[in-house]
Amino acid sequence: MHAARSPFLDACRSRPSERVPVWFMRQAGRSLPEYRALRGDGSILDAIRRPELATEITLQPVRRYGVDAAILFSDIVVPVAAIGVGVDIVPGRGPVIADRFEGPADLDRLRPLEPEQDTPYVLETVRALVEELDVPLIGFAGAPFTIASYLVEGGPSREFARTKALMHTDPALWAALVDRLADLAIASLRSQVLAGATAVQLFDSWAGALTRRDYEQFALPASRRVLSALADLGVPRIHFGVGTGELLDLMGAAGADVVGVDWRVPLDTARARVGPGYALQGNLDPAICLAGAGPATEEARRVLAEARGRPGHVFNLGHGVLPGTDPDVLARLVDLVHEEGRSDAPVDAGSDAPVDAAHGPAEGAAHGPAEGAAGRGRELPA
Repeated sequence: MHAARSPFLDACRSRPSERVPVWFMRQAGRSLPEYRALRGDGSILDAIRRPELATEITLQPVRRYGVDAAILFSDIVVPVAAIGVGVDIVPGRGPVIADRFEGPADLDRLRPLEPEQDTPYVLETVRALVEELDVPLIGFAGAPFTIASYLVEGGPSREFARTKALMHTDPALWAALVDRLADLAIASLRSQVLAGATAVQLFDSWAGALTRRDYEQFALPASRRVLSALADLGVPRIHFGVGTGELLDLMGAAGADVVGVDWRVPLDTARARVGPGYALQGNLDPAICLAGAGPATEEARRVLAEARGRPGHVFNLGHGVLPGTDPDVLARLVDLVHEEGRSDAPVDAGSDAPVDAAHGPAEGAAHGPAEGAAGRGRELPA
């Protein structure tokens, strides 16, 4: 994406644009039959290491849905895997660490990332995508807290007991751990942008497990360092976590341009919590998509109404696309947002709501799945 303007980039910078942009977390893969047919069996990490395959997987949802941004087919554990930390992504479970982080000696396992040597396949994929895409490409990394939680717990966790114990019993070791992980995220994200990515997202997926006070002390400083280290690159920075309704203002203050909002907090409430100066991304409950096009589109209209037509809204799910989601439902959502979502509605100063907030569905919004897919007609160059 060589142009400086697009609906997605405009929204990230809180500028009015022709329409509300939309993309979906985990849009590359999972629910797409063409993805399953192409990838087959084997580790997702192996697929990521094949640039031609990763490029095609990234392009698939852009072709099918006509979304306003692509997100790199990769994973947040790629940097730690690339430097030799034993990690596997187990289907149905997530990242599993061969040897958990347990003490100061384990810091030596976290050497600096050298992207051209350690993750050349990621950079090759990004460069190939820049040549193919006509929409912006989002690069991403895992926030230090979330990656640290995987290393300390040995895999996904509900209680984060080991992680919280380490934070409170040895804060100096914890600080050293997240500091090294911040270095990895910075190196990875900068390399993706320098290769051509036009926006980045920092996933702090499990920050919602923390109290506000713990987030401020144990997670925020490292995330702030990551996002601050990207400021000179001039690309939009999105910061997202799950269950972070009480942390939204802090996640913005970490250095984000766009704050991702999960489905638990209405967008108008989120905007009040985050405060002025930030764009918002979200926040349809991904589970609603499993209920079919009718409920999903009605909920999407509610999200658009809560956004109040203001510039600075990127429509997305409140987390990733769930397995089993019907791709036609996502196609319908893209069409709906493009047809009904407006980012330049005038605001009545007395009511703080768009003057025409009660407008009805745009003509053609009720087309069926087949018509929506066929009418999109946005094939990318071969």
